[in-house]
Amino acid sequence: MEATPPPALGAPVIHPTADVSPEATIGAGTVIWHRAQIRERARIGEECIIGKDVYIDHGVVLGSRVKVQNSALIYHGATLEDGVFVGPQVVIANDPLPRAITPEGKLKRAEDWEVGEVRVLYGASLGAGSLILPGVTIGRFAMVGAGAVVTRKCPDYGILMGDPARHLGYACPRGHRLGREAKRYRCAECDWTLEAPEGTPESVWVGPSSSSRRG
Repeated sequence: MEATPPPALGAPVIHPTADVSPEATIGAGTVIWHRAQIRERARIGEECIIGKDVYIDHGVVLGSRVKVQNSALIYHGATLEDGVFVGPQVVIANDPLPRAITPEGKLKRAEDWEVGEVRVLYGASLGAGSLILPGVTIGRFAMVGAGAVVTRKCPDYGILMGDPARHLGYACPRGHRLGREAKRYRCAECDWTLEAPEGTPESVWVGPSSSSRRG
């Protein structure tokens, strides 16, 4: 018996108050809410949700099934893969040496600076109010805590918190914090395991062992 194909996705739904450039590409099934601004050459995949007052700069790339919550700001140079969550008021920055003027006192132009790229990999989550600085890669299914200031790479499944953000453990794909068992990490909630990545320092906070969490 042949499987029934999934229903086709409908056209994007764009609120009348949103400002979407005709040069932007919006995937099927995507919803764009009140007063969001999508700049030229931005590419947004299928089934995304773009919240109220979101700003997506020119050339930004979002994969499919990405959720961007209210008032998030995503600047030129950012690439977000499928399934990424961006919390409210997140900022993804792009200028490692921000100045309004040149050393000669002239207003800086596009040719006067080099964009700092940011990549957020598959399934990762950026907590509310977090700031992702230029040149950073956020790993697959990583979790960035609310208000964190991320200045360096986050490993796959890593948990980052603080200002500046520190690597404080690992999370499963569902988002549960993992406990340490010898040379692996395990989720007490769903029994998902992760072999301890090579080079993981002992200083990384690993929480209670999964056996103690089970009581």
